[in-house]
Amino acid sequence: MAVPAFDPKELKVVSERPGFLGGPAIPIFDFPVKPKEAYKALYKREPIWQVTGIESQMFCPKVNPDNIARAFVVDGSGMKLGEGGGVDMFGIEWEYIAQVGGSMVRPGKPYLDDANEWQERVIWPDIDKWDWEQAAKENKEFLSSDNFIMCWLMNGWYERLISFMDFENAAYAMIDEDQQDAVKQIYDKLSDLYIRLIDKYLQYFPQINGFCIHDDWGSQRETFFSPALAAEMIVPAMKKVTDYLHSKGIFCDLHSCGQLFKQVPNMIAAGWDSWSGQAMNDTHKIYELYGDKLLIGVIPGSYDSTTKSDQEQIEAANKYAAAFCNPKKPCITSAYGSNVLTAVYREELYKQSRTNFSK
Repeated sequence: MAVPAFDPKELKVVSERPGFLGGPAIPIFDFPVKPKEAYKALYKREPIWQVTGIESQMFCPKVNPDNIARAFVVDGSGMKLGEGGGVDMFGIEWEYIAQVGGSMVRPGKPYLDDANEWQERVIWPDIDKWDWEQAAKENKEFLSSDNFIMCWLMNGWYERLISFMDFENAAYAMIDEDQQDAVKQIYDKLSDLYIRLIDKYLQYFPQINGFCIHDDWGSQRETFFSPALAAEMIVPAMKKVTDYLHSKGIFCDLHSCGQLFKQVPNMIAAGWDSWSGQAMNDTHKIYELYGDKLLIGVIPGSYDSTTKSDQEQIEAANKYAAAFCNPKKPCITSAYGSNVLTAVYREELYKQSRTNFSK
């Protein structure tokens, strides 16, 4: 895409949005192209400006029972985040816990006691029976956006296994030689289901530009399983889906929480285009090592923006741009650093990134 060189007139603030995660309000500049196009260009590794997340729009439609069960509906139906709970697409019951702002499967009632039981006990959803036509109607306006439409799929491979078996049993099944083949079969069949689901989404919501698939792999301090185990058990099933998405010209982002430094090579092997790790990850080091193969959500250096002068914020933005706004090795500025991204910081970051990427 041919984009003109940076013009200071672009810094005109044309609108404003609420901040991420309680962070400062977000100014929207007079961009030279639609935010959607900037996001696509980033995924093609042809960045136009430093993407910070304001350029994308989350989509989690009510038509998918998982989103209701997880109380995570984001669409044009009128249902709000935090409303929901109940059964997911497999008939497993989730309960919304308001105090933590999320849902969990009611523990102690595992769907499977042993992974080898899956063919007899798991009832696979008939997604053709979902009311896709109604969902398309109620989301027509919601999806008429200048932003990159990122469709979220909750409950990836390991998370789905946890929902079937409870956490301890799922973790054990991953390493139990007597259950490992069954786990691989479950993951492979899940991939087939997700591909069918992706086809439905693209048929009824053709505005979708990318998929973000949710599969947590770690805790605050450590990954749940070794990289070798993930490479054997999960990566092949994931790559089946990412290869399919890429064949459709669709980008794919992995949302995976926890300390996952060791697992980044597996994310690359699994075919993901991007990943934004939480703050317990050294995203600067991860970018240094792997940023040429995976778009990393790089968290700005932390500081108390309420005590910094405008000049100090400008200097911090310049330092970040010099380190990470590299046209040959682009990245995403992570929303996990949103408390740093003041209006002053954002303006300088935008200006410097446009300048860097125009060279």
